[in-house]
Amino acid sequence: MKLINKIRVLILFLGLTAISVSAQQDPNYTFYRYNMNIYNPAFAGSSEAAEFSLGIRSQWAGIEGAPESQSAIFGMPVGKNIGLGVSVLNDKTFIEQQTWLAIDVSYNILLDEDHTLYFGIKGSANSYDANTEGLVTYGVGQDGALTNYDSRFTPNVGAGIFLKHDRYFASLSAPKLLTPDRLQERDGNAYLGADRMHAYLSGGYTFLLGKTLDLKTMGMLRYVDASPLSVELTGILDFGEKFEFGASYRHDESFSGLFLFNISHGFNLGYAYETSIQSPIDGLDNNTHELFMRLKM
Repeated sequence: MKLINKIRVLILFLGLTAISVSAQQDPNYTFYRYNMNIYNPAFAGSSEAAEFSLGIRSQWAGIEGAPESQSAIFGMPVGKNIGLGVSVLNDKTFIEQQTWLAIDVSYNILLDEDHTLYFGIKGSANSYDANTEGLVTYGVGQDGALTNYDSRFTPNVGAGIFLKHDRYFASLSAPKLLTPDRLQERDGNAYLGADRMHAYLSGGYTFLLGKTLDLKTMGMLRYVDASPLSVELTGILDFGEKFEFGASYRHDESFSGLFLFNISHGFNLGYAYETSIQSPIDGLDNNTHELFMRLKM
């Protein structure tokens, strides 16, 4: 087998094994602090103005079939207590590709002069496709049920709550409560299993270090059914809203560094570089590159 085919098979089994063992099925984003609408519908409309953001995440750059994710998010307040949001996510790994379209609606209650509580619901639809012929091409075994596999289009729902203060926040959500079909791996063979429910608990606090310097801290716990908790901690220095840089650590998985520049009023560009703690194969670039853009209108 040629080297490139071996790498493709490795990517496939890494992806399917991760689904079966760790059950982590949705992509992680280093810029998760800035695109929380993906995880929690209650964030829709929580900013003072409309926001639009784009994200591109590429893992194992240069290897055909390596994981790639793209996101487009829009959110805005509507009236005094209502927020609306739209999210489009595309995720591709070797033979799998899925596109997720979601609409968020939030309602907020002013608890006091400093605290606002948001409630959100998410309605979504997911198009999931897997080219099972690729399994045969690269000599990967498969369950007989995959022989006549057809792409899936499934609806889903989610919910979340979000507590906001000028200097801190707390968030709890489950963006997809239903569990549609998708590929998994067992004993070296691919078979049709079920998606897993993901739940996210996060919080952040901003320390005021000076007139033009803040330290933004944040943590996120990701719970996936039948999987250990995933813990991520992030610290970001904000230099008077001119530019930001920071680092992130995902327990037993990766380290990340990120930059975010304020190009003009309300327009930000960012880049993040993530390196895995464990290398899947010698000589394989298992690092991840992520680009982020945000526009406040």
